[in-house]
Amino acid sequence: MYDRREATPVNLPDEGLARRAKALACTAPLQALDENKGSLRWVKAEVYQLAEIALHTIDQVTISMDFDSGASQDKVLDQVERFVALQASDRSAEEHRKVARHVLQRLINIGTVDRSFSETYGSVDEDGVYRRYAFEFNLLVERAGPEGNVYLRATDEAINVLVGALDTDVESAQIAAEVKLGSLIKRGRLAEAKLAAEQARYRTVQYGEMLRQLLDATTRDVRAVDWEHEVPKLLADALVHIEERYEFEHRILRNISEARDKSDEPLQKQRAAELVSIVRDCIRRHMQLQKRLLTARSLFREEQDRQQFAELPRRAVIDLHGQVLSPLLGLSLRDALLVSEGFFRAAVGPEPPALLGLPSLVARLLKPAPERERLGEEIPEPVLEETAAEKPPFTLEDWAATDTLLDLRDTPRPLSDLLTEAERTSPSTAALLLHRAVNAFSPAVDERIQRGESHVLVGVRTGDLLDLPGFGGDDLLLYSAAITTPPDDANTGRDTHVPEDVAE
Repeated sequence: MYDRREATPVNLPDEGLARRAKALACTAPLQALDENKGSLRWVKAEVYQLAEIALHTIDQVTISMDFDSGASQDKVLDQVERFVALQASDRSAEEHRKVARHVLQRLINIGTVDRSFSETYGSVDEDGVYRRYAFEFNLLVERAGPEGNVYLRATDEAINVLVGALDTDVESAQIAAEVKLGSLIKRGRLAEAKLAAEQARYRTVQYGEMLRQLLDATTRDVRAVDWEHEVPKLLADALVHIEERYEFEHRILRNISEARDKSDEPLQKQRAAELVSIVRDCIRRHMQLQKRLLTARSLFREEQDRQQFAELPRRAVIDLHGQVLSPLLGLSLRDALLVSEGFFRAAVGPEPPALLGLPSLVARLLKPAPERERLGEEIPEPVLEETAAEKPPFTLEDWAATDTLLDLRDTPRPLSDLLTEAERTSPSTAALLLHRAVNAFSPAVDERIQRGESHVLVGVRTGDLLDLPGFGGDDLLLYSAAITTPPDDANTGRDTHVPEDVAE
């Protein structure tokens, strides 16, 4: 008899079941967009197919990705906004932009700590026990660019969502896709060939992303990557793969060009032109990948030398949110204060004293002075530059005119009358006269005596104000007082006397 129970060994591990469960888990964030769109209060989202918008967003990011950089968030939003507008053309452009940004943020999973999705799946282990595991993944990730900008990259899980598979052999899948593409082109089925070409390009991006992750891991820690066996074999296989794909894609490109030239239908020509663009993009990505493969070993040697002499980290970085803040919020106020004081006391570190200690002060005082050179340091040769002669603010004619006006030995005169006469000569003469009159308000008699002058200009306030255009302040009464020197004193021989009219 045939026992059906023996033909179904349920106690053996089923790897295919786990892979299909992970494939469903990767599509869960896209399905959640349509399931929860009724809860969006800022838009009536029933008209939008958010899962399709999410697939289009991943598609745009994947196509725009490069080996060294990713996709610009603004450019991706511009492309997705056009697709959103096709679903609801009667809505405003602002709403289309908000919907596109909402889907993009959900794919990045903004709002979580590590920005990763987590789904639970089950699998039977080698002991025949069914166990549950947490599958954490990302669809779109943000990375910092060399110029400080932020760009987007699609993960392997996101690319697998586009092609409908998970954890497949990238090289085998790409070869199969290109063989299928060539067969479709030969049979003239260009509509299906376009889909196959897009899947081949996704696999090209995924292959380059896998190598880029290995090089990035090498940059962080060379010990995390097996450069003795795994990576050299991978680099050799990748170079052979690129050579084969390069020849095959050029044959496909020739076949597409022939199909485009022989066809008389405009739709066929348009599809053939789109295929030409996709295949040329695949060729460009393969050439860029080849360039990085040729420099991978030199990168490993440089990172090995750099990390060998780098100082090892002494202490692990603390997660302030997960290890400090979250547990602290669950404590009482008394316990939280004790934990906070202990954390900040250890985190801030010791504070240096404001004053030196006696041992260090004595050591500094007893430290011998450094030996100096006998001739001292070399004196640099000064560089002399000629400067243009400054033009004096007042000319000799201005000084002569003011000397004539201020010769007041006979009769004192008010400043307002003198300024009126000086302005008739020139404005600079009036400015010089005002300057000399201000100095006469408190004259330095001793300096005049030492210089041997016979008269000193004295100015006193009259109590009136200047009522002239361009001048303001108190009016002064100016007078040239004579300086007389009496006979030498017996004690000093240098005493001088100022006449009474000056003193008054």
